[in-house]
Formats: sequence, structure tokens, C-alpha cells
Amino acid sequence: MNALSRTELYTLEAYASARAAFRATVIAHKKNRQVPLGEHITLLFEDRLTIQYQVQEMLRIERIFEPEAIQDELDTYNALIPTGSNLKATMLIEFPDEAQRRIELARLGDIEHKVYAEVEGLGRAFAIADEDMQRSNSEKTAAVHFLRFEFSAEQIAALRAGAEFGFGIDDERLRVGHTLKRDTRAALLADFG
Repeated sequence: MNALSRTELYTLEAYASARAAFRATVIAHKKNRQVPLGEHITLLFEDRLTIQYQVQEMLRIERIFEPEAIQDELDTYNALIPTGSNLKATMLIEFPDEAQRRIELARLGDIEHKVYAEVEGLGRAFAIADEDMQRSNSEKTAAVHFLRFEFSAEQIAALRAGAEFGFGIDDERLRVGHTLKRDTRAALLADFG
């Protein structure tokens, strides 16, 4: 997928008019791009549409209209768009109770490095986490991480041919696997171009 450019974005005024319809489109699109890993971890797979929505919302909230500032936002968010041989996801660790969340984030330090994609017969590809900055330390992990999963041409061909596809976490603190449903699988395979 190609990076977003300034010319593809709505102006602030045009976005104000289009926002409700655009938001509804993005919400419907995201339904097939979510992969739960147990009760408290979700992978939200990004693409051009989800990233355009995030950029448009950031520009709206911050009232950004200067070309250089818009480009700064694009430079930051474009890194989350898949490039044809990978999938990119926002990983959310969610516990509704704040006290429990603090305990769990301390317990799950570096869990983001244990997340994998698995292609039937071709093994696992572990996530490359938080390339922009470190989000875990010796005391805790963050509630949000950015993951990249790289796939070989052989893995992509196998997926297109119908191989089973799933994601999981391989860690004694939280071991979980999830095979993708048909609609989610189709949505993610489209990211390979």
C-alpha cells in the first residue's frame, strides 16, 4: 500500500461535513480488522483507511492546517500502513479496573515481543514491536503497542492458497492462539496487495 499524501486528505472544513459518513465507513471497515487474543488483548490491524481516519481526527482535534504540520502527522502515521509484505497492528492491553490494569501491566512486561502470526505449515513470525520508541521497561509494559509482522513470499502464497492463518501469544504468563475467521482473514489478506 502506498503512503497517504496531503492531497488525499480532507481539508478541515470538508472533513467537518464528511466526518459522520466517513466515520461510519471506517467503523464498518474496522470490524473485520480486529483480532482478540484472550479477554484483555486486542490487535487492531491498520491500513490506509484506518490511518487516514486517525490523521483526519488528529488534524481536527488539534486544528492543524499548516502544510508542514500536516506533513509531520503523515510522516508519523504513514509508518503504520502495511507495505505489501507485512501486516501492522495496534495492540491494546485493556483492563477496565485501573488498579488491576496497573498490576497486569507490571506482570506482562515485554509481552509485545511474544506476539506472533502463524501460517499453517510455515511456522510463526514474531512481531517486531514499537520500532518508533520503547514502550516497556523492567517495571511494566504500556497499554498500547505498535506491531509489524513480516511475511515471506512463500507464506503469502500459502495464505492466498488457503493455508490456516492465526495469531497468538507464546508466553507462560499468557498463552493464547486465535485462528482467523473468514471475513477477518480476507480483510488482512487484502493488505498484501
